[in-house]
Amino acid sequence: MSTLTTQDTFEALLESAPQNFSELRAAGKAIYHSLGLPAAKEEEYKFTAITKKLEKTISDFRAASPFSISENQIKESLFKGFDGHVLVFSNGKFLPELSQSIEGIEISTLDIEVAEVGSIAKAEKDVFAALNQASFAGGISIKVPKKVQVEKPILLLSFNQANEGQVIIPRYWIEVGDFAEVTFMDQSIALGESPYFVNKVVEVKGGINSQINYFRLQDEGNQVLEVSNIETDVQADARFTSVNISVSGDMVRNNLSLNLLGSNCEGNMYGIYLLNGKSHVDNHTNVDHTIPHAESNELYKGIFDGQSRGVFNGKIFVRQDAQKTNAFQQNNNVLLSEDAIVNTKPQLEIWADDVKCSHGCTVGQLDEEALFYLQARGIDKTLAKGLLLYAFVGEVLEKIEDESFKNHVVELIQKRLGSKF
Repeated sequence: MSTLTTQDTFEALLESAPQNFSELRAAGKAIYHSLGLPAAKEEEYKFTAITKKLEKTISDFRAASPFSISENQIKESLFKGFDGHVLVFSNGKFLPELSQSIEGIEISTLDIEVAEVGSIAKAEKDVFAALNQASFAGGISIKVPKKVQVEKPILLLSFNQANEGQVIIPRYWIEVGDFAEVTFMDQSIALGESPYFVNKVVEVKGGINSQINYFRLQDEGNQVLEVSNIETDVQADARFTSVNISVSGDMVRNNLSLNLLGSNCEGNMYGIYLLNGKSHVDNHTNVDHTIPHAESNELYKGIFDGQSRGVFNGKIFVRQDAQKTNAFQQNNNVLLSEDAIVNTKPQLEIWADDVKCSHGCTVGQLDEEALFYLQARGIDKTLAKGLLLYAFVGEVLEKIEDESFKNHVVELIQKRLGSKF
């Protein structure tokens, strides 16, 4: 059993939750009480002791209050060269007055009873998803109607800080209609140096032949604890692509699930985690192939320095009826320090017999022969090291279709590696 009980942690948060979505909240609360916070040896959180970390780091388990954001803060937070729409959040609350309206897109706060909200994310999968379902406030609903092509990306820009509470509970409902296209960028900015806990749920429902990109940057600093649950339905002939970039965080757990529900659909999950100090990032992914003729691609790459720690656990399920499935999964890691640790576990569970599936992982150090080769040709050691590591993550960077986001990530990598290339 956990040393943290529901009574001395999140009970006050649950009691102060809004009164809307009564059935949804009641179900989430019941699941939360039934599951409890992860115990030390629980398999799903075996290498990520989030309960112990919460006990040590967070003292005020109330919902953090929204705070004022200036237009100048928003402007200074945008990627260089960014050309798109901006939706602004303060401690998880959507701020319409500081956000841009987007022609043809339905955007609203989650403040009324809507039966569909919560229909994708299964709270029983993760206790933190259940906790979010029971306690969220100020979430957002984004609906892209059928056949609408949103030409410019939509930036979900969140400003977070401990403020009369240290728990932030974002919840996004995203519905993309048949034959619609849209790109989202998800970025959070940390204000202040006090620690806080982000418990986030993102639900994405893609229609037939929809095209959805979801690019996410985690760089809030090393005082932040986070658990996120992103769950996506992908229908026939649709494509969903996720790229997750993690460069900081005290302890971060990312749960990403793709439900491939139609023939000829495609689900892609890519990630880079570039960590130093004592940062800890855990990526748990699930792909559920339920129908014939679907494809999934998954590639996560990690670079670890200092005493940082990475966890990768990828699961691919191919159901009995999902013949002609194509599924690829790979996790590659480079350790730059003897004190860095990686735990990786790619998994396949196949019940169909006519499939093409592969998975694998590697953990190693920088190629000394390649480093020597570059130095022998007059390239400084720091630059040579940076070039090799940039080449290592380059395959994931190529999946980012927006140039402003990609360039920003490249600058972060250059800064972290201490060299420009």
